[in-house]
Order: sequence, then C-alpha cells, then structure tokens
Amino acid sequence: MVDLSVKIGDVTLQNPIMPASGAFSWDYGDVIDLNRLGGLVAKTICREPRLGNPTPRMAETEAGIIQSIGLPGKGIDYFLENIVPEYNKWEPPLIVSVSADTAEDFAAMTRDLSVDGVDVIEVNISCPTKAPSGGNFAMHSEHTKMVMDGIRAATDKPVWAKLSPNAGDIVSIAVAAEEAGADAVVLCNTFLSLKIRTDNFRPALGNKFGGLVSPALKPIVMRMVYQVAQECTIPVIGIGGVTKAEDVVEYMLAGASGVGIGYAGFRNPTALTTIIDDLEEWCDERGIKEISELIGAVRDDDIEWDPLVAASHGV
Repeated sequence: MVDLSVKIGDVTLQNPIMPASGAFSWDYGDVIDLNRLGGLVAKTICREPRLGNPTPRMAETEAGIIQSIGLPGKGIDYFLENIVPEYNKWEPPLIVSVSADTAEDFAAMTRDLSVDGVDVIEVNISCPTKAPSGGNFAMHSEHTKMVMDGIRAATDKPVWAKLSPNAGDIVSIAVAAEEAGADAVVLCNTFLSLKIRTDNFRPALGNKFGGLVSPALKPIVMRMVYQVAQECTIPVIGIGGVTKAEDVVEYMLAGASGVGIGYAGFRNPTALTTIIDDLEEWCDERGIKEISELIGAVRDDDIEWDPLVAASHGV
C-alpha cells in the first residue's frame, strides 16, 4: 500500500489533501472523518470582529462561482478561545490563516497565534476582496518581502505564504517570500472577477468584484505551481480546480507537495475523503510506494524551451 505522507518544511502530513481556507469548518466532521485529512485549514481571521462584505456575496457562473465574503469573523480572541479547541479535537495539524491591514499587525497577529494547538500559520497576504486599502501585499515582490520579514521575525512556527494569482509575476513574489523566510508558499488565492446582471445592469455582487472559484482555473494555477517550483526550494501547495485524484497527481508532478480543495467540497462535502481513497487506489494500481516520489516528477527534460530554437525545429 502506498505511503501518502508528505513533508512541508518541518511539518509531516499523512497525505497531501487539505481543505482551502474559507471553504471548510469542523462541521464537515458530521459527514466525513476529519482525522483522515492531511491538515485542517481554518477560515482566515482578523484581529477585530468583521461583518464581511455587503450581500449578495456569491454569484454563479457557467464554470464555478464568484464569491466576495470579506473575511467575516469574531476576531482573534474569540478564535483562540473557541475555534482552536474545536479543531484540536481532531488529529491532523491545524493550519491557521490570518489577515491584517498592515505589516506591523501581520507580525503582531502571527506572534499572538504562536500558541499550543496551532501548528502552522498561513499568512493570507493575498485576499482579493477584503479591502482596497490593505490585506493584499502579495501583488509586489518588495511588499511581500517587507511583510514576510516582519512575520518571520515574530514566530518560530512554520509560516506558509498564501500568494495571489492576480500578481503580474508570481515567481518573483514567491522567491521574495522564500528569501524572507517562508517555509512554504500556497498558490493561490482566487482570481479577481466581475459578473454583471443583465436584468438590471448592476454588478451581481454587493462588493462589485469577487474571487472566481472554478475547476477551469486548474491549468492556470498548474502553470504557476510549475514555474514557482522551478525557482524556489521551499514546498509549494497548489489550490485551484482540484476535483479528483488525478488533479492531485498532476499538481504534484508539476512540483506541489500538497493541495488545497475548495470548490469540490462545496459541490460534494465528501469530496476530500473520496479523493484520498481514489489517490491511494491510483498509486497502488501503478506500484507507487511513496507519493512523495511524484513531486516534481513531470517528464519534460526533452522539451525545448527557447521558442526561437523550437520554431527552427518545426515545433
């Protein structure tokens, strides 16, 4: 039987399957065994209570949903007192996602969350719909490095930097996060999108813009994972369009050490454990003993990268 365990920095996960932040809570334990997941990823928290964005907060598209939730929550104190103990009832490591408006508060929040019961801190420096005034440092490499420097100095906990697909050069931003001490990068947050209603000519969301969540995004994020994995030495976690075991395999071949699943869980609450079962079967059928062998194992050494050289060969 295949060994599904993977290492992300100093953290060992029993398998590479995790929920995406904001698409999960311990309530899933009513329908699946949460102890089977690689990690438990909590919804992003902020220091103070937030109401979130105005409604409507979700709109359907032909290939997924656009959401603009706005990080509602009851704040860090409530989270530490009430939410962490709930997640600690299960065995997988708890990955806490955090957002802040300033670099200083990101560092302070990280310090405050460096407590027993929190295994990993995922710094959401990329939320596309929180507010235009802050919370999205991952659009520029210099901003990423600045905020990550402060975060790294504030904690000895493993830190995963969640990056934005809306940045112009995701590779340089991932490199900046690594140079500032991130233990892993998470690729990626949602794609900033817009839907307009044709019955009243108004935006479909109360916040106008939202983040697209869709299986159609997988090839785009796959490209980002591949490119970042080529340039970074820290692990990469891929998020975007995972709906079946083969999607996990594809992400790992591109260089991911783990994946986050959001949309599939909305569509089918048992999707995460089904994918674990199918992934195990996929590996066993092919005689794969350790799933970590798949990380970065894409066979592309014989492909010519230079387009001018490729063109000369008639490609």
